[in-house]
Amino acid sequence: MSELAYGLITGVVFGFLLQKGRVIRYDKQIGALRLMDMTIVKFMFTSILVAMVGVYLLKDLGLAKLSIKTTVLGGNIAGGLIFGIGWGLLGYCPGTQLGAVGEGRWDAVWGIFGMLAGAAIFAEMSPVLKNTVLKWGDFGKITIPQVLGINHWIIIVIFLIGGIFMFRWFEKKGLYINAVMLVI
Repeated sequence: MSELAYGLITGVVFGFLLQKGRVIRYDKQIGALRLMDMTIVKFMFTSILVAMVGVYLLKDLGLAKLSIKTTVLGGNIAGGLIFGIGWGLLGYCPGTQLGAVGEGRWDAVWGIFGMLAGAAIFAEMSPVLKNTVLKWGDFGKITIPQVLGINHWIIIVIFLIGGIFMFRWFEKKGLYINAVMLVI
């Protein structure tokens, strides 16, 4: 099976889970931005945890190779600010807005126009950005385990334990949505 087919299957499954987890709902997005509903935070962090375990398991079994991207603080900070401003203005992040359009919510279409406009602006500004923002704080291809000089499974276990405590804290603060809702 080709890489494109794997990407399509993964995208369909992820989109299905986004829809079933109700994280593509505008009220969930705004609730997350206002720190009142942690459904999206829990969904995203769970996805990260599952991916950490799965990717490193595949790597350790020799079934996958990691392609570490360079860490460039200037690009990460600028991109994060643009992402956050867009999410705050629209009420959807890029993945959830595509899911919202798929459900027939036309307010999310504006975000698609914004993504296309942003891609066009980035393409036009790319030569300037390559010599400025995309060079600020370039640390190369690094990972947390490399920086700390420890095995990646130690970091993964720390993140898993941290996730469990974070989810329990959300539950105690009333920011818990029954995990069964994510699967039903």
